[in-house]
Amino acid sequence: MTGPLADVRVLDVSTLFAGPLAATFLGDFGADVIKVEHPRKPDAARGHGPAKDGVNLWWKTLGRNKKPVTIDLGKPAGARLLLALAAEADVLIENFRPGTLERWGVGPAELHAANPRLVIARVTAFGQHGPYAARPGFGSLAEAMSGFAALTGEPEGPPTLPPFGLADGIAALATAYAVMVALRTGAGQVIDMAIIEPILMLLGGQITAYDQLGHVQPRTGNRSVNNAPRNVYRTADGEWVAVSTSSQSIAERVLTLVGRPDVVGQPWFATGHQRAQHADELDAAVSAWIAARPTDEVVAEFEKAQAAISRVYDVRGVVADPQYQALGTVQTVEDDELGRVKMQNVLFRLSETPGAIRWAGRRHGADTAEVLASVGVTREQLAALREAGVV
Repeated sequence: MTGPLADVRVLDVSTLFAGPLAATFLGDFGADVIKVEHPRKPDAARGHGPAKDGVNLWWKTLGRNKKPVTIDLGKPAGARLLLALAAEADVLIENFRPGTLERWGVGPAELHAANPRLVIARVTAFGQHGPYAARPGFGSLAEAMSGFAALTGEPEGPPTLPPFGLADGIAALATAYAVMVALRTGAGQVIDMAIIEPILMLLGGQITAYDQLGHVQPRTGNRSVNNAPRNVYRTADGEWVAVSTSSQSIAERVLTLVGRPDVVGQPWFATGHQRAQHADELDAAVSAWIAARPTDEVVAEFEKAQAAISRVYDVRGVVADPQYQALGTVQTVEDDELGRVKMQNVLFRLSETPGAIRWAGRRHGADTAEVLASVGVTREQLAALREAGVV
């Protein structure tokens, strides 16, 4: 096994997205990730999204670089197996409701008795304590509670949830980061990761603005309260492009390009916040210029002016884009079920110790025998455990 985390063993006993995705991020850089699932109730993520010939496609990405093992943790024999695996592991990631592992006899006390240096990441919707801790919850609730949904959508429309697991993804990144920080200390620790929290940081200074000014940020659609023009615009051939002017120099170039150099000298044009208060006028100028030209010309003229622009892609555009191709963002992976399958590459490039997709997500329980043999389970014992429904 190669990669900068090749000496790290992770037990992924979580389900769905935030916890499992955190384990995927670790596995992408070499961690030995053992994916523990219930023998009769696989991770529900295996049933999400499209499938081909009965093979779930999202799992090929979420389950990559993991060794699937089946154990019923609710049975005493299953709990003993988990403790045996934990004794040889560095990290355990779980996302059961608070108190569940304790009820099964594999809470932090028992896990740290088996392995005092184990890092235990507990990923839940609301955290391990507080009035909501015992509630069921998913990333959608975090997107609502954090203020993200209230900020998203058109001003006259309803709050809008994203069509993918945004809060889960952010929490997964935060969990992977927390695991690496905890490992750096060399001490056994418990990480309390509430999915409702990491997304708050990405929403900027809204809490401080409310504290100091009583300001509540409104929904502004595709516009920004911090700069203008910032929107999506339709071209003459019906495509959409996104324009952003987060820096003053870019804003000046854009308005000069679209034939409105006169506004650049206005006092209110000097800051992004003031420009945002004149978004109607600025949007009208940019929109009219873009609407009169085909997409290729629009993009070429913006690039010539060194102004920021991007086509609005669906997945077809992503796969075909030359920049993504140059970066190797989309990789083709050999797979025993699908033959060859494309998916997103690892998150970033390291010059000396790069990550890699070693294999796509495997079948439910594919590595049970191999992994349990590593902690002394014999063939005969494995057969008995299967007969008893433990694995």
